[in-house]
Amino acid sequence: MLIVDDSALVRRVLTEMLADAADIEVLGTAGDAYAAREKIKALNPDVLTLDVEMPRMDGITFLRNLMRLRPMPVIMVSSLTERGADVTLDALAAGAVDFLQKPAIDVAAGLGEYREELIAKLRVAASTRGRALRVTPRFDADVVIAKTAPRHFRTTERIIAIGASTGGTEAIKEVLLGFEPDTPGVLITQHIPKAFSASFAARMDRLCRMTVCEATDGQQVLTGHVYIAPGDQHLMLARDGARYICRLDDGPPVNRHKPSVDVLFRSVAQQAGSNAIGAILTGMGRDGALGLREMREAGAATIAQDEASSLVWGMPGEAVALGAAGEVLPLEGISDAVRRLIAEPRIASVYS
Repeated sequence: MLIVDDSALVRRVLTEMLADAADIEVLGTAGDAYAAREKIKALNPDVLTLDVEMPRMDGITFLRNLMRLRPMPVIMVSSLTERGADVTLDALAAGAVDFLQKPAIDVAAGLGEYREELIAKLRVAASTRGRALRVTPRFDADVVIAKTAPRHFRTTERIIAIGASTGGTEAIKEVLLGFEPDTPGVLITQHIPKAFSASFAARMDRLCRMTVCEATDGQQVLTGHVYIAPGDQHLMLARDGARYICRLDDGPPVNRHKPSVDVLFRSVAQQAGSNAIGAILTGMGRDGALGLREMREAGAATIAQDEASSLVWGMPGEAVALGAAGEVLPLEGISDAVRRLIAEPRIASVYS
């Protein structure tokens, strides 16, 4: 692999983090795009980490040139600023596999977890539509929301829940672009840092026919609206009388993620039951697979993105293996399937 960053300190820190990874070799480093171009020609790396902001040529311009002339897996390394978030989302749209925040090199605590995340993302990026790295979950959804029987109400109001991780920002965009303005309320959990989630929601709002926002606690779920989980809180569906509302929770990470797809899906299973539609998209790991199964057991229609169209068939693959997916579809067919499911007649029922 090749590390491209204008900071010599960041290049050194990343190199040292990877020194003991037996299956990862740092072939070299580069301080700008022009040096990177020569190193790529000479060293032929399998994967690249690329700084977003660099002198002489910025990371996004270099990435677009690279994807046109010599496509390869690229992980963007970005500062958690509004500018960094916007450019990183541009990079994902231009073909980057994933992104990672710049290491907090002035803080010793947390570098171990950062190293684990870096190595996991590099392994996935280096594989061809790689399988997700199996990481033992620290907690399951029980630490945030207890598993209870689904609640059903005298309503046929639909709720759509979507979960994704690696490659998910572009996959979510494609699904949302296929939704009409009168689509039922959509709740989304995408594994993304807080600094990126607001920018991602704003970008989707500009592109889509539905109204898209970052979810707030107590916000009513309305037809024609999409609610994206903040990057530092779990998003859940709740009831306030006859209304659906968003509920945010600051509990511990689930499956090492906060927000967690399992938490969202479990809440939707409990509060919407058979009135819900769940979709799990591309992503590394297994977060959301158990929650999607709970949704299906509660009578919801469930969809998993297929392997061929997934950047990483980790989360949807785990869901399929668990029998959680009622349908397995290519990305381009998911919005059509959701529209078909919305149109199916529903029978209102009451359960205690």
